[in-house]
Amino acid sequence: MESQIQWHGFDPSTSLVQIPPKQGQATAPTDHILSLINDHADSTALLLLPGVQYYTGQAFNIAKITEFTKSKGIVVGWDLAHGVGNLELRLHEWNVDFAVWCSYKYLNAGPGGIGGIFVHKSVKESKKYLIPTGLLISRLTGWWGHDLSSRFQMTNGKRCCSVIPSDLEFVSITGAGGYQLSNPSVLDMMALRASLEVFAKTNMAALRERSIALTGYLEYILQPLVDQGYFTIITPREPQERGAQLSLYFDEGVMETVFDRLTKRGVICDDRKPNVIRVSPAPLYNTFEEVWEFVMTLRDLLLDLRNMPRH
Repeated sequence: MESQIQWHGFDPSTSLVQIPPKQGQATAPTDHILSLINDHADSTALLLLPGVQYYTGQAFNIAKITEFTKSKGIVVGWDLAHGVGNLELRLHEWNVDFAVWCSYKYLNAGPGGIGGIFVHKSVKESKKYLIPTGLLISRLTGWWGHDLSSRFQMTNGKRCCSVIPSDLEFVSITGAGGYQLSNPSVLDMMALRASLEVFAKTNMAALRERSIALTGYLEYILQPLVDQGYFTIITPREPQERGAQLSLYFDEGVMETVFDRLTKRGVICDDRKPNVIRVSPAPLYNTFEEVWEFVMTLRDLLLDLRNMPRH
């Protein structure tokens, strides 16, 4: 975002408004977000938020935030890197202008997996389009987004004998496909397709129901360790305000030791320095038994650490 702002000739220190957590909290409640959007509405062109905040695991109310923001004449985009394959998403119904995501997290395509985009059909299929404020915005285009029926004719269907045609015209594919710039890697596409074929055997409603149960179970059996003061959980407790992730917040200097020892015991989590370990039971393949085994491993490890001699 900073480089995008600089590219348009502005200063990120004055043109980028970041939304911090509410004072005294680890997360940003919806009313807090809406209040800040309202405060800056007159000078804001674009809102871009994550569907799920990577550090805390908080899932934002996309529908409510989008509706409020668009009522202020602001374009709304969502970064769904941690949302796709994790939450139920109704981007068209929620009137989201655009969204972007990667596929290597919950979609299981692996590192370097191809990304995805959503563009609402209300965004005009042309090189330029009007945003709600009435400003005409130039659109970047690439040959892979050109209408397939004339993509390789290079002259929009007109006869041309010159080496470099002078009458080239971009004709967009309808929808998000028109925003493609160049052909994707076939190997990346096949990795994603293999994963999506598994997703196609179920649906996001069923996965989300199982996810809520798995993460709720994880939270429940972690609670005794929280009560004993080993760590706190900074992810919201309300199931609708989180995805599959719980973020465990440790005291300074403790997290890396815990994470390294979990890794040596074959537990796959994720660390976010300096204090957080992210635990995400994925409903597509993780089991309740694995959740139990994780917590017992963590408990034993923490007991060992607490009994270590102090220097």
